[in-house]
Amino acid sequence: MEAFSEEWIKNNIHDPTNTFAILHKIIPWQKITDKLVPYYSDKTGRTGTPIRTIVAVFIAARLRLLSDRAVVKQVKENRYIQYFCNVQDENLFTFMHHSNLSRLRKRFGVEGMETVESVIFNMLRVAKVIDTDSMLIDSTVLPDNIIYPTDLGLIFKAFKKMEQFARQYYIPIWWDSQELRQLRREYNLNRKKTEIADLFFEVLLIFSAGLRKYETIVQSLEGSDKNKEKAQQLLDLLMLFQDQNAQKLAGERHIPNRIVSFDEPDSRPIKKGKKYPNCEFGSTLQLSFNRQGFMITMENFIGKPNDKTLWHRTALLFEKRMKGSPDHAIGDQGYRSRANQEIPKGCPHIFLGRSQDVAEEKQDYCRKARSATEGFISVSKNLRGFGCSLYQGTDGNRIWSLLCQTAYNLKKFLQLYNDEKISEGCLMKLGLIG
Repeated sequence: MEAFSEEWIKNNIHDPTNTFAILHKIIPWQKITDKLVPYYSDKTGRTGTPIRTIVAVFIAARLRLLSDRAVVKQVKENRYIQYFCNVQDENLFTFMHHSNLSRLRKRFGVEGMETVESVIFNMLRVAKVIDTDSMLIDSTVLPDNIIYPTDLGLIFKAFKKMEQFARQYYIPIWWDSQELRQLRREYNLNRKKTEIADLFFEVLLIFSAGLRKYETIVQSLEGSDKNKEKAQQLLDLLMLFQDQNAQKLAGERHIPNRIVSFDEPDSRPIKKGKKYPNCEFGSTLQLSFNRQGFMITMENFIGKPNDKTLWHRTALLFEKRMKGSPDHAIGDQGYRSRANQEIPKGCPHIFLGRSQDVAEEKQDYCRKARSATEGFISVSKNLRGFGCSLYQGTDGNRIWSLLCQTAYNLKKFLQLYNDEKISEGCLMKLGLIG
């Protein structure tokens, strides 16, 4: 239900071509609301912020690359964002606290965010704004918001985690915190390799003793099952970290599932063959675009799966979302295999990094499309939020990616709309012209 009268809109929304004024008109708010209603109870709890407003705030934050605190402030200060989010003047002073957005994301979860993205994507597809002509596939890294991991830095972080546990249960610290503080100071002041090695062994001995004590405490822990589970999860993570330290001391150069953060245990070191940065810490993003630059599919993976194994899955997902097969399937040589040269089935032109893959008259088109893929990924990482995930955990990364994908496709639509590259028939279906 619209919160604003015609008079309010006339007095406050002076630019009908504003980003938020246009998106306010085309997004199917009622359809999104209907699909998200099951996440609420109609029998318990007080009346909360309308779903339509919550979803609009999520989208506005990603469109403007704003934090939770900043987007709530913008709703109160910016008339166009207020209009987009459907917040009446009398509700501005008591509008939600920014901390509520984190709880609401958890409530809707991955499934809820997938619903929002899917409804908006299908709106553009059904209006025939998105073409099915080409499938451009590539993968990149979604970095996590963590500091650069070092062996000693991770050990000090492990002590901090155990200290947080001790304070929660009012247990005295079972290691010499003064000695550890001095060792950390020495580590921060002296960065010579020989001295670092000596420090590592000294700190590792203290950590090994502290971990054994922590294991004993967890086994005899009393309290709620939820707290016990959290303590056990931390213990399992620390034991794995200790095992990996032992592997490193034994001379192992490749350690599977290497822990690089205790806050992001699923984060992995990933090398993508780039000169800079040569290694990033996060998860893998498998993306597909059409030739216009719309992001059709987006998948998150822990670690770095082989590109060859992802091609088939992404092609099927592309066809499912677009309700049809593309005329061109384009990827780099990382996806090249005999099986992938026949996927998707019925696609007449499949280009996997070599000109001879396609007929001569199609070679120039495929090479340019392949180059364009790098540009689309660059825009997504540098301008659309895929440069770093600010939400924690695997589910957090997925929610972040879905919201960024939604904003990316809406921005692409606005770009084509402002360049007058969308037909009148499409605009009529979206309700932008009579």
